Amino acid sequence: MITQSISGFSDISISHLVLDYNGTLALDGVPLMGVRERLEALSAEVTIHVVTADTFGKAADALSDWPVFLTILTPGEEAGQKETYVQTLGPDNVVAVGNGRNDCRMLSVACVGMAITGPEGASSPALLSADVVCPDILVALDLLKHPERLKATLRT
Repeated sequence: MITQSISGFSDISISHLVLDYNGTLALDGVPLMGVRERLEALSAEVTIHVVTADTFGKAADALSDWPVFLTILTPGEEAGQKETYVQTLGPDNVVAVGNGRNDCRMLSVACVGMAITGPEGASSPALLSADVVCPDILVALDLLKHPERLKATLRT
């Protein structure tokens, strides 16, 4: 569990990390370098979930031996499915990370929503729905591994 008391934000007790796949963890369906190692390190502290529309059809093979729970969404209304997934886990215990329009709702309901600008860019609604905006997934995961950095970003 990742815990931190953040002045002007809230005390966080994170037990779940929910991640989008394409545009967040991967480019063109291929995981970005350095992501696996960071997720392996974080898996000792939180349960990691990857929730994706799997645009390129590569997520299951790419993540088969990673420490994550993979959910491939039913085509149509992916935004609602992602939000429901976070709601089911208990949004007060979730950090959600994504970059697309279909990530907005999960970013806004999670305790901490993180938008990634990364190699695919980010939709402006995702940026506006997030609590934190990071240039790439590695920076976002490092904020979680070193929660005092997250505190410095979110406190008033």
